Amino acid sequence: MAQTLALLQTLKRCLKAQGKTYRDVASALDLTEASVKRLFAEQSFSLQRLEQVCQMLDMELSDLFRQMEAQQAQLQQLTLEQEKEITDDLVLLLITVCVLNHWTLADIVDFYTIPVHDCIQKLAWLDRNKIIDLLPKNKIKLKVAANFAWRENGPIQGFFQAKIANEYFNSQFNAENEKLIVLNGMLSKTSNLEMQRKLKRLAREFEELNQEDANLDFNERHGTTAILAVRGWNYGLFKPLIK
Repeated sequence: MAQTLALLQTLKRCLKAQGKTYRDVASALDLTEASVKRLFAEQSFSLQRLEQVCQMLDMELSDLFRQMEAQQAQLQQLTLEQEKEITDDLVLLLITVCVLNHWTLADIVDFYTIPVHDCIQKLAWLDRNKIIDLLPKNKIKLKVAANFAWRENGPIQGFFQAKIANEYFNSQFNAENEKLIVLNGMLSKTSNLEMQRKLKRLAREFEELNQEDANLDFNERHGTTAILAVRGWNYGLFKPLIK
């Protein structure tokens, strides 16, 4: 399933590069647009349909596999030591998050009170650790894969959980760019696992939107953090009433 997901993500990037949409794919496959969206969401493309979409893009299926392999060769995760070093340096952490969200050097120094020299030093660290290529005129080229993620239960994930949780939820969530939904129910183990699968799919869709919006002007993009979670949990408020 992981290879299927990677292949379809590569196909989406190829479609985007040629300005093609789900509607174009639907026309090529003689399906409805909703059916095409379902094929991507459920990762249920047949080999024949993949070949048809590749033909629409003037590609061979082998070209699609080569592009997928090239993408997978990119960095998907940092080492434990790298994450520790980043969390020990707040400025490095800030700049790392910025470049992963496609900020330029000019964006960073215009938005934050970080001297250009200090910023370049941190970018050089990212370059030495093969997270970016620091190009002439301090242009930044990301070397991470589309599915790059922090280590599960690693230093950076732990840092954000410890430092940001209270600040994040200190809101009424009633602004136009905010939404908080709290659900409570009784799920079986199977349903809980299905819910986790859906959360992972939503996370992938968030990252795809983030990648698409990277081409927009900096002023059209706004820092956005989504927290997706599900767990077995009983409200502490009710614990005194449990037999």
